[in-house]
Amino acid sequence: MIFKTFRIGGIHPEENKITAEMETCVAELPQQAFFPLSQHIGVPAVPVVKKGDKVKVGTKIAEAGGPVSASIHSSVSGTVAKVGAIIDATGYSKPVIIINVEDDVWEESIDRSDSLETLEKHGELTPEEIIRRIKDAGITGMGGAGFPTHVKLNPPASAKIDSVIINAVECEPYITSDYMLMMEHADEILVGVKLLLRAVSAHNGYIGIEANKPKAIKLFQEKTAEDKSIMVVPLKQKYPQGGEKQLIDAVIRRQVPDPPAIPANVGTVVVNVGTAFAVYQAVMKNKPLFERYTSVTGKKIGQPKNFLVRMGTPISKLIDACGGLPEGENKVIAGGPMMGKALMTTDVPVCKGTNSVTVLSGKEAGRNKNVGPCFRCAKCVGVCPMGLEPYVLATSSAAHDWAKAEEHFITSCIECGSCQYTCPANRPMLDNIRLGKSKVMALIKARKQK
Repeated sequence: MIFKTFRIGGIHPEENKITAEMETCVAELPQQAFFPLSQHIGVPAVPVVKKGDKVKVGTKIAEAGGPVSASIHSSVSGTVAKVGAIIDATGYSKPVIIINVEDDVWEESIDRSDSLETLEKHGELTPEEIIRRIKDAGITGMGGAGFPTHVKLNPPASAKIDSVIINAVECEPYITSDYMLMMEHADEILVGVKLLLRAVSAHNGYIGIEANKPKAIKLFQEKTAEDKSIMVVPLKQKYPQGGEKQLIDAVIRRQVPDPPAIPANVGTVVVNVGTAFAVYQAVMKNKPLFERYTSVTGKKIGQPKNFLVRMGTPISKLIDACGGLPEGENKVIAGGPMMGKALMTTDVPVCKGTNSVTVLSGKEAGRNKNVGPCFRCAKCVGVCPMGLEPYVLATSSAAHDWAKAEEHFITSCIECGSCQYTCPANRPMLDNIRLGKSKVMALIKARKQK
């Protein structure tokens, strides 16, 4: 078997796939569910319910607030307790809808049967109809970025899409939610891939899976053996292979130019495997996006698990179901340890992009405080998957030299953390680069508005 990979940079962190073979369990419903109105890239959703309204599972509670936005649906039935704002994990006040949970009554329009629906049975599914259903269901990227899927499936008119790449890489250490989804719902995912191909009128589907998932590779190869439109692409283990540009390079050997270029500019669309499953459910089952697969894991977690969890469920409830936080110092991360965000509180809810909750304990929870000066070893340059010079970006950002940071293409950084991971001086490179990138992007936006 030939294993492909991307050509520039990359690292191989310790794997720690603790929950890899743990069957998914259904998380208990919370007493209250919290729905932030910004669960996606773009404009926040706009509430369409008010305090006191009754909702069912699947009821639309907020609609897309602009061209780049996504609707939000209730994952529970009950009464709207509040439409307002709460302090989120970052310490900032964010708009939210809070629902008191009562029973578990679903919208009658949702098909809850286990029967597999295929395209052959649904001649009405034109590309326009598929995209409309995806938009109505509030589907977004479920690998973390949260880009509204209906927007991604409407590329610029000048773009000629010939392929769809399914991101089933899951290259972050610890996370296994996508893997378990693949093992438990392969047939539905493959129908989702065909729907995506039809939506963009493409003929070539690729599913990229890393070598540490041999069972998933074998399963999908068997199920696509007679299907010439879908190819399973086994990939070497290398981080950050789940990045769009890295995955495109690994699978079809095309390089996406610097921003503002997007994958559509090189003829492809990249969709997370969880999103492909959600597309199947939305289009074939009329089921909005209101639940997802999520791993809760960590070396000292008593009972790490993979969950099927309703969005709006506080992360604290999932941690409690795994035996609670270990004694001593802990860092709770939404996502994986490489690109996830540390939480200030575990009372924040599971959202559309929450693929994992990772608990780092003891020495792993803290940073190495012995920070030294950069001695130009160039390790960060060698591992940067974007071919950048991270030491220059970090230093210029720390010095607030935004012009130099922009000159060295800081906006091309995908914030994967490979530079900081390899730095022998323990410099907080990614922290500085994130600051610089946000400042430079704000300056660029201000210039365009003049």
